Amino acid sequence: MNTKKDLSTRERILHLMKTAGPLSAKELTTELQITEMAVRRHLGTMERDGLIESKMVRQTAGRPTAVYGLTELAEGLFPKRYHSLTLDLLDELAEEGGEVMVDRLFDRRKEKLSRRYMAEMQGKSLTEKVRTLSEIQNDNGYMTELQETDGGEYVLMEHNCPISQIANRYNHACDCELKLFESLLDADVDRTECLAQQGRKCVYVIRQRER
Repeated sequence: MNTKKDLSTRERILHLMKTAGPLSAKELTTELQITEMAVRRHLGTMERDGLIESKMVRQTAGRPTAVYGLTELAEGLFPKRYHSLTLDLLDELAEEGGEVMVDRLFDRRKEKLSRRYMAEMQGKSLTEKVRTLSEIQNDNGYMTELQETDGGEYVLMEHNCPISQIANRYNHACDCELKLFESLLDADVDRTECLAQQGRKCVYVIRQRER
């Protein structure tokens, strides 16, 4: 990681707000040792970019002062290794009860997601269901892309996988996603490419189920 002197002014502001909490322009001026005009120029740009937000705080004396803090978008810029903790816990579970216990967890997650989203599929055509599924996955961070072939099939592509680090080790997570899609869509679904198996993306080919 870069040392503080290697960071840009914007990065230093983000670092200060992360470690010290919301700060006023005057406090940032003191910490950064640059002019208040320069600080306010950076704050204005960062606020427009959605990285910080301001609020007025009452002082013991004098007028309220504006302080600036990080937004959720900015918080996402800092390293987070949730998958490491999750993998450690899953490894402990597998060691204690075997991988079958881990598989059961993914099965239960699949059932939970199925119950959560099934209502959104009721009464819809396959086309509508596929579009709804694409929107759900996109909202969950999968960066989806949807195409329809001349043969009436649908190709759902996921360019990102929020649980890829976990799925790389526990492939049952991918199996559960495939079964979830089949259940929600009531259709035949084939996965032709998978991020967890050295693919560049996850690709699902969806077609109407024969009755």
